Amino acid sequence: MIPLSILDLSPVSANSTGAQALRNSLDLARHADGLGFRRYWVAEHHNLPAIASSAPDIMIGQIAAVTKTLRVGSGGVMLPNHAPLMVAERFKVLEALYPGRIDLGLGRAPGTDPATSYALRRRQGISDEDDFLERFNELMLLETRAFPAGHPFHNVRAMPSDVPLPPIYLLGSSDYSAQFAGHIGAAFSFAHHFADFDAAEAMRLYRGNFKPSLSHDKPLAILATHVVCADTDEEAERLASTVDLNFVRRAKGEYQPLASPEEATSYEYTPVDRARIARNRERVSVGSPATVGAKLMPLIEATKADELMVTTMLFDHAARKRSYELLAKMFA
Repeated sequence: MIPLSILDLSPVSANSTGAQALRNSLDLARHADGLGFRRYWVAEHHNLPAIASSAPDIMIGQIAAVTKTLRVGSGGVMLPNHAPLMVAERFKVLEALYPGRIDLGLGRAPGTDPATSYALRRRQGISDEDDFLERFNELMLLETRAFPAGHPFHNVRAMPSDVPLPPIYLLGSSDYSAQFAGHIGAAFSFAHHFADFDAAEAMRLYRGNFKPSLSHDKPLAILATHVVCADTDEEAERLASTVDLNFVRRAKGEYQPLASPEEATSYEYTPVDRARIARNRERVSVGSPATVGAKLMPLIEATKADELMVTTMLFDHAARKRSYELLAKMFA
């Protein structure tokens, strides 16, 4: 069966704290390690009350330290927020400490609102233009030491210099990201859990544009999707009500910790809210293992994904662990 991986945003529930959410991520990573998941990626988001994952490089080191077999990585580092040299050095340190277990996933977006993005970047000479390609090229030139003689960075070495960068993955949700990932020879993780672009077409564009690189000699396509799995369809629907309310609130610009299923089911949804929920549910697989499998398998077949990466944003940590446990059994 297709390998399974996890994308963890360290969700913060209304009855808990950000600190507990981070400890929950360590607990879930240990659980996933025992269940045989391939990768465990942590996200970078800022100024979002429902997400505690703001510093992926720190969490990667913590997770790698408490697991044995998982590859641990970023899903992803938002390159517009960081100096390429800093990214290179932090991930070389991680690779040195946990050789062969680290992934460097890169994102093109800031992962936050404009004001917070400005606060993150205001010492970096902000430009209104998309400078991801420039930053990515700088990262690669630092790695290959290919800055020409006379360039200010010619003698700059990302330390430890005897450790290579981990394999590079590009995160994306559009046709441009898919083609770009192929062009630079990165692995590609398509964000089906929030993308409007067709996942199968994105994967086709990625493979059709792929050029071998130092990081990858052939395409590697990961499908990231949202799953809520429980022992019964009824229980999964109850748990997924948290997802529904979170989506509705975010669409209105209301950013709050994850609501309980009880709060979510008692919320007074408008017809517009319910239309939004229905649209989002097309991207979420909810139900018992049989129901979830019936939705996931055609998607996997259509995209020809090499790997399935699952995110699960639930109010209850135990329910989230159970969801991943059921998936692991299904794909064993």
